[in-house]
Amino acid sequence: MTGVVVFAGALLMMTGLVNVFEGFIALFSDERLVITRENLIIVDVTAWGWLILIFGLLLIGVGACLLMAQTWARIAAIVLVCLHAVTQVAWLGAYPVWGLLMIALDVLVLFALTARWSGVRDALGDSGGTQWSGQEAADLTAAERRRPPLS
Repeated sequence: MTGVVVFAGALLMMTGLVNVFEGFIALFSDERLVITRENLIIVDVTAWGWLILIFGLLLIGVGACLLMAQTWARIAAIVLVCLHAVTQVAWLGAYPVWGLLMIALDVLVLFALTARWSGVRDALGDSGGTQWSGQEAADLTAAERRRPPLS
């Protein structure tokens, strides 16, 4: 498994865990959320808590499947990360630094999930697309072997 895949999966699980904590706080200890209706796009804190909690569990699950080299998890992770970045816009009025930090983490995960995946795709070949071993993705392609090393 390549380092980029591990990075994306671990960051996805970490972001999901943070969302689970946010969801529990919104559900069971909403007095800890220092927000007003003018600062937050949402109206009902309980509904927002459930949404964030479920979203966090989905992020953790997809991140774990990404670490287990499930190819469908990459597409699911891309979709979830894009949706997560959009949902974080709701926090910008109340917690601008936190919202921007979460969006930045989402952009990092999105980059890790989309950049330099041609080797992974080549390694999958016609294997049915269910799993990849990761070692094939780390091997150099023919074009990369022809390049002279940098001095």
